[in-house]
Amino acid sequence: MDAKLLKTLEFTKILNTLEGLAETSLGKRRAAALQPHSDLEEVKRRLQATDEAFKVDRLKGGAPFGGIRDVEPGLRRSKIGGMLNPAELLDIANTMYGARRLKRFLLVLHEDEPIPLLAALAEGLNEERQTEERIKACIDDNGMVVDQASPELGRIRQELRTGEARVRERLEQMIRNPSTQKMLQDNLITIRNDRYVIPVKQEYRSHFGGMIHDQSTSGATLFIEPEVIVQMNNRLRELKLKEETEIEKILRELTALVAEIADFLLSDLDILGELDFAFAKAGLAREWKGTLPMMNDRGFLKLKKGRHPLIPRDKVVPLDVELGNSFSSIIVTGPNTGGKTVSLKTIGLLSLMAMSGLFVPAEEGSQLCVFDSIYADIGDEQSIEQNLSTFSSHMTNIIRILRNMTPKSLVLLDEVGAGTDPAEGSALAIAILEHIHAKGCRMVATTHYSELKAYAYERSGVINASMEFDVNTLSPTYRLLVGVPGRSNAFAIAERLGLAKPIIEHARGQVTEEDQRVETMIATLEENRLTAEAERQSAEQLHREVEALKRQLDDQQRRFEEQRGRLLAKAEQEAADAVAKARREADAIVADLRRMALEERSSIKEHQLIDAKRRLDEAAPKLRKPGTGASRQLPPKKERAIRAGDEVRVGSLGQKGHVVDLAGTEATVQLGILKMKVPVSDLELLKSAPENQKPQQQVVTGVKRSRDENARTELDLRGSNIEEAIIEIDRFLDESFLANFSQVYLIHGKGTGALRTGVQDFLRRHKHVKSYRIGNYGEGGTGVTVVELK
Repeated sequence: MDAKLLKTLEFTKILNTLEGLAETSLGKRRAAALQPHSDLEEVKRRLQATDEAFKVDRLKGGAPFGGIRDVEPGLRRSKIGGMLNPAELLDIANTMYGARRLKRFLLVLHEDEPIPLLAALAEGLNEERQTEERIKACIDDNGMVVDQASPELGRIRQELRTGEARVRERLEQMIRNPSTQKMLQDNLITIRNDRYVIPVKQEYRSHFGGMIHDQSTSGATLFIEPEVIVQMNNRLRELKLKEETEIEKILRELTALVAEIADFLLSDLDILGELDFAFAKAGLAREWKGTLPMMNDRGFLKLKKGRHPLIPRDKVVPLDVELGNSFSSIIVTGPNTGGKTVSLKTIGLLSLMAMSGLFVPAEEGSQLCVFDSIYADIGDEQSIEQNLSTFSSHMTNIIRILRNMTPKSLVLLDEVGAGTDPAEGSALAIAILEHIHAKGCRMVATTHYSELKAYAYERSGVINASMEFDVNTLSPTYRLLVGVPGRSNAFAIAERLGLAKPIIEHARGQVTEEDQRVETMIATLEENRLTAEAERQSAEQLHREVEALKRQLDDQQRRFEEQRGRLLAKAEQEAADAVAKARREADAIVADLRRMALEERSSIKEHQLIDAKRRLDEAAPKLRKPGTGASRQLPPKKERAIRAGDEVRVGSLGQKGHVVDLAGTEATVQLGILKMKVPVSDLELLKSAPENQKPQQQVVTGVKRSRDENARTELDLRGSNIEEAIIEIDRFLDESFLANFSQVYLIHGKGTGALRTGVQDFLRRHKHVKSYRIGNYGEGGTGVTVVELK
């Protein structure tokens, strides 16, 4: 884009603000060099980067750029063999750390909130922790080479400290001596030319010998290095030279390490600058309440409440404008100070911002176009240096525009044809506008000439527009009205200001009949527009009220559903708690009955206990979610009648078996080794017998057991070790499985818990075990393991 255009549309001020939001000099440099782009895909990529950075800024308040510096000069000097100083090396190490931290931050965030473009940039950052850690191990945060940088440096500095201590000790002995104190100006030790000295009065200079290194301004005090410490100071000087040599050796070693990865670090600097630049754009969007515009390359532009970003939000009037669909040119007419030029600049500036990858201060849904170029002739172009009048300057600029524009250009013309004779100026303006329109460019032009109102009215693809003016207050509202040509309002303003009515009537008589008809037509259009807008506002208000009532009704409905759900859940929970309490009491009774049956050999049958427990379980209410009910249940599936040979479940016992025989309403069912008669209504069909299979008589086969022939549901393991218990459990589970028990109890006692752990480890691998758990209250607690069989 032309530099003059960017300045005319004040795009350079946008860049200055953007530069101030960048956190590093790398980002500031990119912000200052930002230029609009004419490729749609590149513009979309830039906007995507801004959008992703805006998302990070909204979620995390920005990204960490602390410690990152522009270390490019140092990196390039290291590549050609120069030695870097400690501060430069420390900046490089801090930049490497900052890049690593930023990379980790973005990649972790990418896992939760996709930011593919920023994540791809972060992936490109190199991690050279070895070099970073080596530099930080040698240089502290103040930029000083530490003693631990090398063993030799540590030894030299230790010897230096020892030597300095000795020199100070010797000098302190001298200044504490009463005979010496009278010769000293002050009882202190100081340093001159890197050598320890004492301040001696001028008249006692010969008493100390040694070397004079300095004197006071008055000459009354001499800074003398006593002869007794000259050799000691010499030794300190030698050690300092060795220290400098060793430090230089360390710095060259670190510089060589940096030189090896300089190319990678230069690449990292480019990425870091791009990331900082993206977050600077996000900061600008946040500061100006910008939104992501939809972009196209077909010449369509639609701004919804677009604002000029450099005008304060409490003063700017939003702009609604559409261009490139039904019409490709807009002719804005009306008096001065109405806001025509601001509207023109707003369209151009927001287009430049979008083409640069910046969010625009407008409402969501605004659309902007990627033009190959934007041309503007705005403002007073008078040039004293070039001896050009305002008209000549405008014409020079317009000629350049006409020469360079293409059908994919946006042309903005302010006061086209002004600065010359009105008749000739209006004719020239119409010819220029006609040429630009015929070229296919998108154009917005402002003018004072009333002749252009008729041109825009008669020409297809061109539409009139004007800036709204409130005659009652004699002030503009700065609103752009597309479709309505502007009125001069000169007579109305003059009349309100007090000009005599005869003069105004005489002036009206000088206006041609055609001009009066045009003004009357415009006035009618304006009146109709105001009426329509009032009706629209009333409809919008009504719509908002209906929406508010609908939201209120929805909220009430939601609260009602939530309250109903809570009450239902509470009632069912209370019922469940009551049944659970009864179940716990029943479980305790059942446990007592079992114990009595074992101890007293009573005639209580196990299946009777199971049946009682099943009935208690069925008594528990079934919790259901709000909104579900019988109306949503599927109709029961029709099943065929039960026949002999079918596999069934006995509901009252919860056991599986096969039907042996049917006699009326009773069936004989084989349950493991047991055969019993049960009502047909208590049977649930699990698997049908094949149609061609005849019922076979079930043969009861005796199973030889090494223990009691009666099947049991409990096994007492107390007093057994783990090996013995496992043998007993394995045999017991086989018997229980053959007996078709669904649940059995292993009594192992509490003790140390070793037997319980061994038992449960074995159950975890047993083929007949479906699940197991510690006994509940009334079942023996942690001293019993309840096993559910397959």
